Amino acid sequence: MRFKLKAKWVCLIILFLLIQSCKTKIKEDIAKGTLPEKRPNIIFMMSDDHAYQAISAYSNKLINTPNIDRLAEEGMLFSNASVTNSICAPSRAVILTGKHSHINGKTDNHFPFDASQVTFPQYLQEAGYQTAMFGKLHFGNNPKGLINLKYFLDKGNIITQTL
Repeated sequence: MRFKLKAKWVCLIILFLLIQSCKTKIKEDIAKGTLPEKRPNIIFMMSDDHAYQAISAYSNKLINTPNIDRLAEEGMLFSNASVTNSICAPSRAVILTGKHSHINGKTDNHFPFDASQVTFPQYLQEAGYQTAMFGKLHFGNNPKGLINLKYFLDKGNIITQTL
């Protein structure tokens, strides 16, 4: 048991160091103007209010989702994850900021998101990516780092903004 716990901490420390070194490299490349010409496209799809069985890449017992399965096959499939917050807008704020709800301040769907928070799309923009967000938001304002924002209000009214 102690060995497994130590191994987990070692893995977390190595992962943290790798992320930090990549971040430093990107900042150096931006400063030098030497970003690689060919970079991967990044599509982050998040959906809520369904179980893992609702995507057949995880389990094909309930439904078949061949297009999502292809994205998972060609990209990345998260098979060991947990929920940081079960409420929709706070969980999105956690993903965007990398901070738990009690730190980023978005604890419910009613009060606005603290737009001074740094979000990962800002880092992607610094690295030369174009960023957008489509879907349900419930933030009460717009998070930083998004060029195009299209989301739905409570009753299906669509809001489109080019920022």
